[in-house]
Order: sequence, then C-alpha cells, then structure tokens
Amino acid sequence: MSQPKLLEGVFAINKPPAITSAQVLRDMQKYFNPSTLFAPWLAAETVRRDRESHNQRQRRSRRQRGPPEVKIGHGGTLDPLATGILITGIGSGTKSLQGFLECTKSYDCVVLFGAATDTYDTEGKVVARAPYHHIKKERVEEALDKFRGKIMQRPPIYSALRVQGKKLYEYAREGKEVPVEIKERPVEVKALELTEWMEGGTHEWDWPDQVAEQKEKELVGELLHLGDNAERNSDEISGKRKRSEEATEDVHGTVTGAEPPSPKKSRSGNERPASEDLPPKVEQDAPHLAVPSTPLPVSMPASTCIAPERATTPVRGPSAGHCPAPAARIRMTVASGFYVRSLCHDLGAAVGSLGMMTKLVRTRQGDFELGKNVLEYEDLAGGEEIWGPKVKTMLEDWTQRQGATRETSNTMRKDCGERNERPIARSVRRNSSSSEGKY
Repeated sequence: MSQPKLLEGVFAINKPPAITSAQVLRDMQKYFNPSTLFAPWLAAETVRRDRESHNQRQRRSRRQRGPPEVKIGHGGTLDPLATGILITGIGSGTKSLQGFLECTKSYDCVVLFGAATDTYDTEGKVVARAPYHHIKKERVEEALDKFRGKIMQRPPIYSALRVQGKKLYEYAREGKEVPVEIKERPVEVKALELTEWMEGGTHEWDWPDQVAEQKEKELVGELLHLGDNAERNSDEISGKRKRSEEATEDVHGTVTGAEPPSPKKSRSGNERPASEDLPPKVEQDAPHLAVPSTPLPVSMPASTCIAPERATTPVRGPSAGHCPAPAARIRMTVASGFYVRSLCHDLGAAVGSLGMMTKLVRTRQGDFELGKNVLEYEDLAGGEEIWGPKVKTMLEDWTQRQGATRETSNTMRKDCGERNERPIARSVRRNSSSSEGKY
C-alpha cells in the first residue's frame, strides 16, 4: 500500500489590511491543522517525534511538546497597514523562504505630502509639517529620476536594524538617542513610475491626528533629517488640527475630520515592514507570541533580525474628510533591502516638502503575482472545499518546479564537470609526452 503524499512547499496568500503577518499564519494553521489535506503531514510529524531520543524531547519547549501542528513560515513580513503577497512555506518549504528575501519585489504605494511622522507612514505621530501648495505632478515626476537605479537610502528609525546590539525601534520606543548616525545603505530601484496624481481635497487620504510630544519631535526630527523643509511651529503641529486655520490654508476646502487612529499605547507588538527583507519567520506547534508588557510603537522594516509582532489593531482607513495636500500613487520594482517608507519620506524632501506613506500593496514577489497564482485570504473562511484544491495545486506546482530546477542544475554540473575533465586529461598527456622526450 502506497504511503499518502505529503504536501510541502511554498505558495503565496493575499494578506488583508489590519492584521499582522504572524496572525495570517495563525489563521492558516487554524484551518490547516484539522484538514484532510495536511493529515498525512501531521501523521508523519507524529511518527518523527516518536522516534526522537529522550534528550531531543527534553529540548523541546512546553509549547512544542503539545500535539504537532502544520509547520508554517513566511518569507518577508508585511506590516498591518500593508496588503498583498505574503510568501508562505509549509513543512520543508520553510527552508526555501530565505531565497524570497533576496528576490525582486513590486509595490504600489500612495505618498501623501505636507507632513512627516516618526514611522514614515500614517500609523505614526506627526513630528513636522511643511508647505505643499507648490507641489505639482511634473515636479514629482522629475524628482523620481533621483530614485531610479542604484541609490543610497537611510533606513527608518522604526526598524529592527541593530545598532550596538540594540534594535533601532527600541531606541525610539525608549526615547533614547541612537549612539551612532544611521548610515545610508546601497539599494537598487529597477523600475519606478507615477501612476496617479491626486490634487489636495480630491482623494481619501489624510494625515494622522496624533502629534508627537515636543521632546519627541526634537529627537525624532533630528534622526529623520527633516532639514529646513519642516515647519516646527508648535502652534501648527501640536494638538488637534485647527479647522479654522485649515479652512484658510486649504484652497480646495475645509478638512472635515476623520476617525482618529488607534492610540499608540494600544499597540502591543512591533512588526517588521513590507519593504525590508526579513529572515523567514516560522510558526510551528501552535505559536503563541509573547506580548511585551511595554507597548511598542509601529515598526517598519524588510532586515536580518525579527522584531516582535504588533498586536492586531484596527488600521486607520481612508479619511471621511478631504486632506488639502496632494498625494501620488507610485509603482516600483526594487531589489532586496529596500524601504518603501523611506522612499516616501525622501520623495517629500526632494520636492521641497515632507511626505509619508499612506497605503502599500506588494503586487509581486519572485514568481508570485497578485491576480495570478495567489490564494485569497477570504478563501480560508470558505472551508477546505474552497481553499484545499487551490493550496494543493500551488504546492504541487512548486514541488514540480523545484524538481525541474534541480534536474537542470545537476545536468549543468555534470556537463561542466565533463568539460573541465577533458582539458585536464589532455594536459596530463601532453606533460607526460613532454617528460618522456626530455628525460
């Protein structure tokens, strides 16, 4: 009797907004564990555990000693604000996730001008504002030329990059100065274009209502290199926006206001961003992430160390009002290590103002592309009869492609080996003949 086929490999799911990447994995595990599709995998895992030695079992944590669960990991975090492709590995497929951190990725994002936040996006607190009436579509398109090709980019302070053994977001959270300057790093932008221009008052996006404390503004403003573009007048950027001032300033109309974002203190975790490359995060054996006792601010990437995940919190959506500042939708294809939020921040400075990211969609990563070969998150709730055939097909396709790749690679190595052996053999014969003639 043939053994049941174990389904392992890599596929992609379309992550929705407002939840963390880790939560998506937990949701998948909830549906995969009791499924018929992954019953053979769980049975094989049970047999493997039964064969472990006593010492191996003792090394398992209390959580890992429970019933086995489907091993799931992801290849590059998407922040709760972001949506789109989340690469997912099942079983041995988690070993292949590292390669997806190094592949090119495509994003669609929206940049909102006129203000900057500590996180470079609308999830943070406003630390500065700047004029924006002079910003036109042509000026933004011209500025984009500076960001194509191989450029230097400074990572955001709310990232998990380490400085002297400590993550940058930890310095920011504690209100401490980073002991060294955050250095720029080389990154590559393979394609970059403005796909939609939105005049102020015509779009759905808005600045955050939360404003940083004066001390925090001074510290963050220095770290963010806001320069002279920012107007740090305390009357202008403290407290709630004064509607009378906005009505006077806004040539398109008065800002009518919107639902305030969730308070910063409600965020109990810190997740790495979409645009930075993270080591594969593996969720195995019913993961239960430890929630820090001290609330964490938003973290945004991308790279090598895994930051604590943010707790699931409602992400502030489009405003009910009309922000007076213009916004631009931008499409890009970038290499690994790129921060989309940093691009939005730097673009604001390049047009003589400030900018922040207000929307992000990862549309492609490696061979996976939205609308083509990606599982929709909503399919999970439809039951195994909906998501089962799709996941099965994607994992089988992955396994087949990997087999073809290995076969091609082995053929090439064999061919190269044969070619390399021939010159050596000829060389030995020539040397042998020469030696016989000389001696």
